[in-house]
Amino acid sequence: MENSKITEALKIAILMEKRGQSFYSQVAKQTQSNEIRKIFETMANEELLHEKFLSDQFHQLSVNNKLTSVKLPKADADQLIGMVLTKNIKKEINAAGYEAAAISAAIDMESNAIRVYSEYAKKATDTHEKELFNWLADWERTHHKILIDMDNELKESIWFDNKFWPF
Repeated sequence: MENSKITEALKIAILMEKRGQSFYSQVAKQTQSNEIRKIFETMANEELLHEKFLSDQFHQLSVNNKLTSVKLPKADADQLIGMVLTKNIKKEINAAGYEAAAISAAIDMESNAIRVYSEYAKKATDTHEKELFNWLADWERTHHKILIDMDNELKESIWFDNKFWPF
């Protein structure tokens, strides 16, 4: 991408990460569940990490007129995948409650991030740009999968409790 487009892409990405971090932090503050709090605090911290990488790249672009190579950390999938709904969490969450609504909203937010970052990666002409946006899209896919798994577990638990099965 030309510099003006990558500058705009970085600005949008930084804003998306700030919004994600703010959202996850707010959910962590408002939830009554310690387990959900830990999950959303972890997600907020990861969004903060993304924002820092993006801000560093924005600075490098401003100073050097190009992105620089940076060692991008891998998502700690094992830690994140371990964050699923335990029996205790399922008991604490109401299917129509705040936490369930937050999970649903977070799924939409992560879906959008994956789409935007994937589009930027496709349009990238520079190796560092492509690497950065693919890294972000992959990390957000990890978040998305965890949230989808949590949502599915929550729905199944509620359906089971309410005998909402077609057979």
